Amino acid sequence: MKAMIFAAGLGTRLKPLTLSKPKALVEINGQTLLAIQILKLKAAGFDEIIINVHHFADEIIQYVKENNYFGTKIEFSIEKEKPLDTGGGLKKASWFFDDGKPFLLHNVDVLTNLDLNKFYNFHLEKKATATLAVRNRQTSRYLLFDEDNLLAGWEDVNKNEKILTKEKSTELKCLAFSGISVLSPEVFEQFPDKEIFSLIELFLNLSKNKNIIAFEDNRSYWFDVGTVEKLKAAEKHLSLFKEKFF
Repeated sequence: MKAMIFAAGLGTRLKPLTLSKPKALVEINGQTLLAIQILKLKAAGFDEIIINVHHFADEIIQYVKENNYFGTKIEFSIEKEKPLDTGGGLKKASWFFDDGKPFLLHNVDVLTNLDLNKFYNFHLEKKATATLAVRNRQTSRYLLFDEDNLLAGWEDVNKNEKILTKEKSTELKCLAFSGISVLSPEVFEQFPDKEIFSLIELFLNLSKNKNIIAFEDNRSYWFDVGTVEKLKAAEKHLSLFKEKFF
């Protein structure tokens, strides 16, 4: 199985830690975020991984090489001039997904013990174009799902902005994206004609005529460690309860 780790971000919210290293190499409990994701994917059977890189790209590539590619097949998608956001990053790395099978996408700064095999198999069972890991948690931006758990819109509650992609037949459920998804290869035929765009933009466009389904998981632990404060909170929680990364 194939997977992609998004690691090209500038890590602006993690300053000053990212002034001298990429976000992917920031450590939590003595382990880098990148190593945590690679080892978790490997343990779940994802044996071919591509990592997109931009900020301190050479350091990330060297780190993976020094660790003997963690005993798995790892490729890199180098966004040399500028980061392309998640959708643009996937578009640039699309050459890697050449086996016609669904693949998993994972943000490097998301820590969770979500069962990736259960998640992947759910996608296969539903025969969806994309399956999004989501949670019932407080955030400023929500994905909106209909009674069939199909993506029907997006809302930014702080800016009072809302996008609906399907006719609203019932009250829509507000859920937060967890930064993990499984996509079927048909998405490669639906990319917008531009270089930089987000996965959320792609999902919303696809949801107009494709099944983009929610996989709601509220039981696993989940941390977005994109800020210093959240990184420290996650480290404290995991140390206190002696929970493992994978």
